[in-house]
Amino acid sequence: MMPNGAAVIGVTVLDLVKAGRFTEIRDMFAPSLRAMVIPESLQAAWTAELDRHGPLTSVGAPVSEPAGPGVTLVRIPLAFEHGEAVVLVTVSDAGWLGGIQLAPADAARPTQPWQPPDYADPRAFHEQEAVIGTGRLAVPGTLTMPNAPGPHPAVVLLAGSGPHDRDETIGRNKPLKDLAWGLAGRGVAVARFDKVTYAHGDQLALDDFTLDDEYVHHAVAAVRLLREHQAVDPARVFVLGHSLGGTVAPRVAAAEDAVAGMVILAGGAQPMYWSAVRQIQYLASLDPDTAAASQPVIDTMTRQAQTVDSPDLSPATPAGDLPFGVPARYWLDLRGYDPAAAAAKLGRPMLILQGARDYQVTVADDLTRWRAGLDGRPDVTIRVYDADNHFFFPGTGPSKPSELEPAQHMDPAVVTDIATWLTTVISPTSRS
Repeated sequence: MMPNGAAVIGVTVLDLVKAGRFTEIRDMFAPSLRAMVIPESLQAAWTAELDRHGPLTSVGAPVSEPAGPGVTLVRIPLAFEHGEAVVLVTVSDAGWLGGIQLAPADAARPTQPWQPPDYADPRAFHEQEAVIGTGRLAVPGTLTMPNAPGPHPAVVLLAGSGPHDRDETIGRNKPLKDLAWGLAGRGVAVARFDKVTYAHGDQLALDDFTLDDEYVHHAVAAVRLLREHQAVDPARVFVLGHSLGGTVAPRVAAAEDAVAGMVILAGGAQPMYWSAVRQIQYLASLDPDTAAASQPVIDTMTRQAQTVDSPDLSPATPAGDLPFGVPARYWLDLRGYDPAAAAAKLGRPMLILQGARDYQVTVADDLTRWRAGLDGRPDVTIRVYDADNHFFFPGTGPSKPSELEPAQHMDPAVVTDIATWLTTVISPTSRS
């Protein structure tokens, strides 16, 4: 679909909002997402916006831009009697809706090009394209290599849940690119790659899809690619995972004995389906005016999480009854996986980092599980950064989705701590 076609769909959605035809909006979503879309919640959120800012007075021209393979983001500015906002609509090439969100007015601006953080020195490294894996589901990636003589320690970066690109792009920000450039300037070789759900989402057999398919196969291939590189110390190749990437890092290390150790950035340890319920509850608590609108979504997600935990869950359970419309085999695989217990069995060094302001992965619900599972291990280092959110962007006050909108970079203290650990935790070896 051309961007102007997506813009037409975005305007159609807004017209339906203004007409109060929220059930029709639900039916425009991709079939796998419809179970998560509650027309009453859409209506309540719109009503709350009108109560807050007054009647809608004008609608600006839609602006479209690519938002990933086969997806277009449409931004439509809105003016109310007492304020402004923007409606964000994501549209697939097939014409299905992927999301609809009301955002602050400054979100109407097109995404600006990423700018390097101050702590990254592009003169200290170079980048080269790479292919990760083999066959039709091989994915494109990037190797970021220090210019100084090696051999260097190296790390494979794993993004969080969802169809992320290699930089874990979120709006104007690219936290994994920040990290790759920051580490390479400090003597660490880095591999990062587009997730298979981003590069080949339309080719995946989702009925048989598991966490291994989402992460492990490509992560192992990236580890082996780095170990073969002449500038890399093959005895010091690590895996670093953020969010769900951190959850799965011990599984990657279990699948590849050559992984020297793991860095876990805000790695989820609470079951993901219950974490999703907790996140929605937290977001609802931030705005009492719209909290009631979230309750139907919370109720639906709670029922879906209970279905995952049920002994009756089987491959035949309809995907529409399960979180995010993801088929049962994925949940059957994931619900039996305890990342902290898996890490404890490996006996490899770990660095676990957590933002205290993170509401997606929390100190109370997730870090406590890592600590309990790895208690007393002298080769495990745990650090909490008081000002940081889920992406290790520093801030103040309760963390909110809107704080991800401005251009910003990963906390330099986090980058420095990771680089120091990777370069010192295991003694260097020489390539033969």
